[in-house]
Amino acid sequence: MEPPKPLGNDVPMPRKPVARDAVLDAYEALLIEVGERAATLDAVAKRAGVSKGGLLYHFPNKEALTTALLERLDLLADEDTELMKAAPDGSAAYFIRSSLWADTPMDRAFVAATRLAEVAHEETRRRFAAIQQRWLDVLAEDVGPEVAKAVSYMGDGLYFNAIFEGGQEGGNAGREADVEILLGVLERLRK
Repeated sequence: MEPPKPLGNDVPMPRKPVARDAVLDAYEALLIEVGERAATLDAVAKRAGVSKGGLLYHFPNKEALTTALLERLDLLADEDTELMKAAPDGSAAYFIRSSLWADTPMDRAFVAATRLAEVAHEETRRRFAAIQQRWLDVLAEDVGPEVAKAVSYMGDGLYFNAIFEGGQEGGNAGREADVEILLGVLERLRK
């Protein structure tokens, strides 16, 4: 098979996303948009643009798709935790600033997983608890355990209010002032 032909300036044509990732992305999107019950294997295959056989090649059942989504969430949460630890103004300030919907891979995986938790998917709930504990541990290193809890609730409030108020579609224009207010509160709590 011939390699892709270069576009002007010898730049190769972009490759299609790997089918496995396309299927997982489709499952994630359907969970966000229509929920767990409507995210059937047939719907995922159609959304991903693959045959059901192609989907089943990568994910033999819906639980395998869910496991892959939770692995994605864990990986993204690990990356986020490392960014928190390295933040120049501290993990608590990073946590508050990053608690607005920004349509990042982490946002999408997190919201998709919440749709699984809504239907009492125990493994999802367990993973959420572990991620929250990791975040709390990092926050506690920065501001102590009591303030860490307060920062966690501040971030959760920002995030979920942004989602409920259309943050996924409308952006966070009005929320930036809230972030600055909460960062001021954080500085007072640090003292």
